[in-house]
Amino acid sequence: MANEQTSVPLFAASEVLTAANMNISAGTGVPVFATTVTRDAGFGGAGEKVLAEGQLCYLSSTNVVQYYDGAAWATVGPAAPGALTLISATTIGSAVASVVVSGAFSATYDAYKIVISNTTSSASVGINMTLGATATGYYYVSSAASFATGNYSTQIGAANAAAWTITGNTGGATFSTGLDINSPFLTSRTFFNGSYVSTAGGAAGALAGYLDNTTSYTAFTVAPASGTLTGGTIRVYGYSNS
Repeated sequence: MANEQTSVPLFAASEVLTAANMNISAGTGVPVFATTVTRDAGFGGAGEKVLAEGQLCYLSSTNVVQYYDGAAWATVGPAAPGALTLISATTIGSAVASVVVSGAFSATYDAYKIVISNTTSSASVGINMTLGATATGYYYVSSAASFATGNYSTQIGAANAAAWTITGNTGGATFSTGLDINSPFLTSRTFFNGSYVSTAGGAAGALAGYLDNTTSYTAFTVAPASGTLTGGTIRVYGYSNS
């Protein structure tokens, strides 16, 4: 790499500076080293700067900027992106009939996680989800089990429905659910899978389904089959594509 150097020179009074001497700093601004080995060797030798707190460098082997904190080198950036990034957090109010989450999906991510936590349903019904304004073409299946017996107690499913049912019967109690949504923004079928738990009757279950169209969506709506929702939060996360 053209800007790489092997030392950080200091010059003595009355010393004649050559063009090569001046170009070391003029060409880079921040010292550029090939690796941490050449970085460490570039300070403290004869005619070199003593390593001190505040020194900066760039490593071409890993493409990062570092600073010396007086005891060790630390990386400034670029920061590695997280595998799961929070996109939005929507607080559910009191006794609301539905919650719309806008701007949830975009070209940035292909897959998403939606977590609905500590929400209370006023009626003993399932909780539904729709994408955009679409009210047809939803396919899903769900199985619920009892904490008391460990046995499956109910199985539900639907073909070409008006919404996905993303929980079993909440029992008019507090519930939480987590869903993985695949390809909602892409012009392809949208798939989901997840699980839920309700405090009423100790029910928990798994569910999965898809939406039979190729529409691109940016928003979704969560609503009980009847009654209202109170409290809790709907969080949307994006899975890194790389």
